[in-house]
Amino acid sequence: MQNTDFLSALNANQRTAAEHRAGPLLVIAGAGTGKTKTLAARVAALIRAGAQPDRILLLTFTRRAASEMLRRAGQVVGEAVAAGVWGGTFHAVAQRLLRIYSQPLGLSKSFVIIDHGDAEDLMHLIRTDLELHKAAARFPKKGTLLAIYSRCVNAGEPLEQALAERFPWCQGHATDIKRVFNEYGQRKAQRSLLDYDDLLLYWDQALDTSGIGDALAGRFEHVLVDEYQDTNPVQAAILRKLWSRIKACRGGSSDKGAPGCSIMVVGDDAQAIYSFRGATVENIMRFPEEFAEATTVTLEQNYRSVTPILDASNAVMSFAKRRFTKNLWSDRASARKPALVTCADEIEQSNYVASRILEHREEGIPLTRQAVLFRAGHNSDALEVELSRRNIPFVKWGGLRFLEAAHIKDLLAFLRILENPRDDLSWMRVLQMLDGVGPGRARQAIEHLQQGSTGPQALSAWKAPQSARTQVEDLARLLHELTTPEPEVPLAAQIDRVRRFYAPIFEQRYEQPEMRLRDLDQLELLAQQAKSRASFLADLTLDPPTSTSDLAGPPMVDEEYVVLSTIHSAKGCEWDVVYVIHAADGVLPSDMSTSDAELEEERRLLYVAMTRARHRLYVAFPLRYYHRKHPLGDSHSFAQLSRFLPPEVHPMFETSGSSGCESDAFVQSGESVAVSETVQARLNRLWN
Repeated sequence: MQNTDFLSALNANQRTAAEHRAGPLLVIAGAGTGKTKTLAARVAALIRAGAQPDRILLLTFTRRAASEMLRRAGQVVGEAVAAGVWGGTFHAVAQRLLRIYSQPLGLSKSFVIIDHGDAEDLMHLIRTDLELHKAAARFPKKGTLLAIYSRCVNAGEPLEQALAERFPWCQGHATDIKRVFNEYGQRKAQRSLLDYDDLLLYWDQALDTSGIGDALAGRFEHVLVDEYQDTNPVQAAILRKLWSRIKACRGGSSDKGAPGCSIMVVGDDAQAIYSFRGATVENIMRFPEEFAEATTVTLEQNYRSVTPILDASNAVMSFAKRRFTKNLWSDRASARKPALVTCADEIEQSNYVASRILEHREEGIPLTRQAVLFRAGHNSDALEVELSRRNIPFVKWGGLRFLEAAHIKDLLAFLRILENPRDDLSWMRVLQMLDGVGPGRARQAIEHLQQGSTGPQALSAWKAPQSARTQVEDLARLLHELTTPEPEVPLAAQIDRVRRFYAPIFEQRYEQPEMRLRDLDQLELLAQQAKSRASFLADLTLDPPTSTSDLAGPPMVDEEYVVLSTIHSAKGCEWDVVYVIHAADGVLPSDMSTSDAELEEERRLLYVAMTRARHRLYVAFPLRYYHRKHPLGDSHSFAQLSRFLPPEVHPMFETSGSSGCESDAFVQSGESVAVSETVQARLNRLWN
């Protein structure tokens, strides 16, 4: 994007979106059509036209996406100017607004945001306090409880509906689940804790309150939203209310010739695959109805994939029952069609994929530019064995996140206590690190702290077990040092001081502690860039690193590796060569998807997987699956090709089969019924 004439780098539809003057704008951006470039150009165009940067709100689903868009806009208008834009995730922006308006909203200025793991722990604590773990019938555990809770809040569903549709085995516990949720809300309020869902709920409620709502909306004239198909009902409600108040406050125009107020959402209904998080494709489908006089712009020119891949992807989506009509096209021609490969079984599928990976590597395509995608994490088990056997290194996306590591949670618990002494969850974690202090003793200590002040003096007065008295005195001294107002201790120095207290506990608590030290070093390094302890904790909770490698770069920069990933985790990425495995009914679509809406989302999942490929695409499925559940009979069952790849789309592929693929024609044709009847007749003749 050139600083002098950045709009000339856009195609006609991208430029139309970037130069939109006022009112609602819906941009349907197909996969690989340059939506990030378009959003960045929109920000730059608004500023160039006279809009104040701090009047622009850019909402994304990752901080990285917002940073990239503002970086590109900064190349046009200057980094310092672009930095004035309100850019970030829904939750991060909500947190920032709630800090500003905490007093009129009835929030403590020192409220602490708890992450997913902390919210689960609080659910577990309540579950135990109510003695529901002793219930005669199996009662849902903390992870399930939080999933139910978030589903109800984000999707706006009554508990009974959520249980019936998503968690049917929990329906008999509806009354007790309500007790848990009521207590969960009360304890958060008492301790000034907010979870992810609370951030959105408070923002939504603020917009319903006349004085605060007007003040909040009055900050903005232009709202831009990325990945709108992934928003949930609460997020969509926030945008509707925000836009309504912006129009009322601004009257649809700005001063000094700047463009009138606007809201622009960018998304692709064909990539709506996160309903399990509460997202709904209906938000983007209904945008033209809910935002009066909305303009719609469609981006169809794809800059990622070659034409045959796009033709196959379009063919898959052409059977969708409800969608915005678009057909991706590209200037990148190719004579190679995607491959549709039938394999005898999972072992042969793994052999096939491993062989193709090595062949492409020899052709000059590095392993890092190849990826294998699948529906669920366990789908790659057999392939992982084969890759290891052939000495092909791989990285599987997923696993333990940075903030889920126990030693990271330990260190952050100290900081959360310093920020919010009423944080019982953090007190429970810290106190149980001390010698001889278990859950019971920790609860006694917390009750003691609640009776008076929660400061260092109250901790010193607690009658700790003999084995922990020295540690308690040291902990009280540590808290006193770091809560003394003058002189204020820099955050990195606070962490260093906490680490000195934590070091002997850390070394005793974990095996091979030297391997975990690097994570603590990285945490301290991040703290050096933080403005305050509160902002550090909030930022880390709302947008945590996936792993230490996110902070320090690839662990082995001189070594190649293939990426193995679920399709959900691969969204937004691209590779030169993509292998989609297990494209069979029961896997893709999942056998858990039964409703029309769920099946349509599974179709979109296959579309997302296919459109990750730039040059080569392989879609494979095994004819037979091995099952341990058949100890007395045949341990294999036959599969059928995914219903999303019917015969009508086969001309878009090069179809091929392995040694066992000849039987595929019979499996698909229905002639097996006649064979079955013949066998039954032969058996009948034996007994008659």
